[in-house]
Amino acid sequence: MLDVRRLRVLQYLATHGTVAAAAEALYLTAPAISQQLAALEREVGLPVVEKRGRTLHLTPVGELLVSHAEIVLSDLAAAESDLEAIRGRGHGIVRVTAFASAARALIAPVWKQILDAEAETEGSLTLELFEQEPESALETLRRRDVDLAVVHGYTVLPRDFPGGCEQTKLLEEPVLLALHPEHAARMGLKPGESVDLARLSDSAWLTPGPETSCYEMIQRACGAAGFVPTIRSRSSDFSVLAVLVAAGAGAALLPRMTLPDTLPGPISLHRLLHPVTRTVYSVSQSGTSRRPDIRYFQQLLHQAAETAVLQKQQI
Repeated sequence: MLDVRRLRVLQYLATHGTVAAAAEALYLTAPAISQQLAALEREVGLPVVEKRGRTLHLTPVGELLVSHAEIVLSDLAAAESDLEAIRGRGHGIVRVTAFASAARALIAPVWKQILDAEAETEGSLTLELFEQEPESALETLRRRDVDLAVVHGYTVLPRDFPGGCEQTKLLEEPVLLALHPEHAARMGLKPGESVDLARLSDSAWLTPGPETSCYEMIQRACGAAGFVPTIRSRSSDFSVLAVLVAAGAGAALLPRMTLPDTLPGPISLHRLLHPVTRTVYSVSQSGTSRRPDIRYFQQLLHQAAETAVLQKQQI
C-alpha cells in the first residue's frame, strides 16, 4: 500500500521544483526527503524520480503518482475540514494573498469585521495577508504557502487556474475609461457616455507597470481597437493614475474597484462601447473550503464584495 506521507513528499517536490525547496516547505531536511523518495520507489517498484545534471526530475511514473496524490491530498483536506466542522472550531489562522485593490476594498473591511467580532466573543480568527499579482498569488497557493488567493481575470485576458483548486466568483466590474473633463469635452463626450476606444488612438496613456496583468489588459483592449497606446506614465498604484488623469496628463483604463472612494479631482468616467469586464475570484486548494475558518472568511469576503459593488456604483 502506498504511504500518503511519501506521496505528499513527491507532490511537494513536483510543486517546489527542488529537494531543498520541498524540504523547507515540509520542515524536513534534504536527506529526509531523499529517504522518503527512495522508500516510495521501493513501494512502487519503479523509479519515480531521475537525476538530470544536479537536479531531480519526475519520471512518467512519478508524474502519474503526483496526479493521483493531488486527488488524495484534496480528499484528506476535505476530511479534515469536515472533522473541524463537527468539532465546531471556527477559529484559526487564514493566510490570504490578494492583489492591491482587492486588499484595500475587500480584505481590509473583512479584517475590521473580524476584529470587531473578536471584541465581543472569546474566539478569534487571525488573518495573514500577502499582496501579490494574480499569477504569483496562484503559484503561492499551488505551493500551499497560503490558504486562499484573491485573483482576477479580464474578458480580454481570461484567468487560468491550476489543477487541484476550487474557485468562486466574488464580483464582476466594468473597466472604465478615465479622462480629464476638458479632454472629454474636446472629444464631444458627455459625462458617462460610452466611447469607442479607437477614438483615443492619438491620446497619451497612463498605465500600470508591464509586470502587471492590468497592463496586458490595456495592451489587448487597445490592440483590439486597432492601435498601440502611447504611454506617458507607468504606475502600479491606480490612485496615482487617477491623480494624473485629474491633472490632465492622459487617459487611463481603470477597473471600477481601483477608483479611490473620493475622486482626487476632475475626472470624467466612461464605459467602453466594446465593454471590458474584470472578474474577481477567491481560490482555495480543493477540499479546504469546508474548513470552518476558511468558510467563515469566505462568507465575509462575499459580503464585502457585494458592498464594494454597491459603493463603487455610486462613483
